[in-house]
Amino acid sequence: MVERLTKKGYIRSDHVKKALLAVPREKFVNQAASRAYSDKPLPIGFGQTVSAPHMVAVILEELELRGGAKVLEVGTGSGYHAAVTCKALEILGGGEVYTIEIDERLYRIAQRNFVRIGLTSIHAYLGDGFNGLPDLSPFDRIYVTAATPEKPEPLYAQLAPGGILIFPFGPQNQIQQLIKVKKTDDKFIEERLLEVAFVPLKRKGERGQPL
Repeated sequence: MVERLTKKGYIRSDHVKKALLAVPREKFVNQAASRAYSDKPLPIGFGQTVSAPHMVAVILEELELRGGAKVLEVGTGSGYHAAVTCKALEILGGGEVYTIEIDERLYRIAQRNFVRIGLTSIHAYLGDGFNGLPDLSPFDRIYVTAATPEKPEPLYAQLAPGGILIFPFGPQNQIQQLIKVKKTDDKFIEERLLEVAFVPLKRKGERGQPL
């Protein structure tokens, strides 16, 4: 899988390649190992999916990670993307990964998965990820693993100067854009990277979600 993604140009950095090699994807999906390494999003239960490996690689590359970075992930899911991000930071010399999940069932699953592969340093929180973690901000890097039809203004506010925010923007079942935001001292610079298809970001108070 990693070699295929490298040949296709999705993986461009050594730390991204090594991080993807280091995390066993089959531990994070409800599928046989043979399907776990296909380049497709796979179900993890409760109407959610784990992103296709190429999308994980794209986001990691566009985050421009560096050692010592403080990273916030919105949408933990089963924990795969956070695990790869954590490994990438370890390879770069260290850093911190914070992740927030709205569904308590997935939150518990992710916590167990982190323990199973020995990544107990990830800081996992239960809550509405659209609002981020303001008490722990600012963050050097923030990325969102589900699509939002409105710009996540709270996440913009929690970005450190020089920081990068990446999020899928647009409604479900319509064309979405992967947006990259860089924060300078006095403004935000936005770039549309590519068209994507993500499940919608769930918000507090929606049916089936914790209040």
